[in-house]
Amino acid sequence: MSGDQVKESKMNEKVVAEFQQLRNEQRNLVNNLNTLEMDIKEHKTVIDTLKTVDPDRKCFRLIGGVLCERTVKEVLPQLIENKDFIEKTIALVTEDLTKKGQQINKFKEEHNIRIRGEQLPGETSKTQSDENKAENRNVLVSN
Repeated sequence: MSGDQVKESKMNEKVVAEFQQLRNEQRNLVNNLNTLEMDIKEHKTVIDTLKTVDPDRKCFRLIGGVLCERTVKEVLPQLIENKDFIEKTIALVTEDLTKKGQQINKFKEEHNIRIRGEQLPGETSKTQSDENKAENRNVLVSN
């Protein structure tokens, strides 16, 4: 192996490592977004439930691992404020996710990266039509 091949091999490894890092960052953003969306659903459910309850009714809230006794009229505004904050955070994370996707696409184009199984635009796949035919053959119909 010549010196040029070794340098090229190291450059390729570096490009792949950087690409994998970008993909991991994108996955982390998606995971964070999913967690925030679950939190917002929980907040909405609790807020909808507490709106139908007497404001002086006793309720409990878990704050930092400590269960605190409050009234509905104290807790409801805090929950609404938290829900609004989570919605803003979701918007920011979604924006970051879009930017990360654009960054990954730009990186792929710059370094001519193709992911296994991915097609280039305008490229027709012979295997795709073969798969469709295979799927049609493997159908069991019972009367």
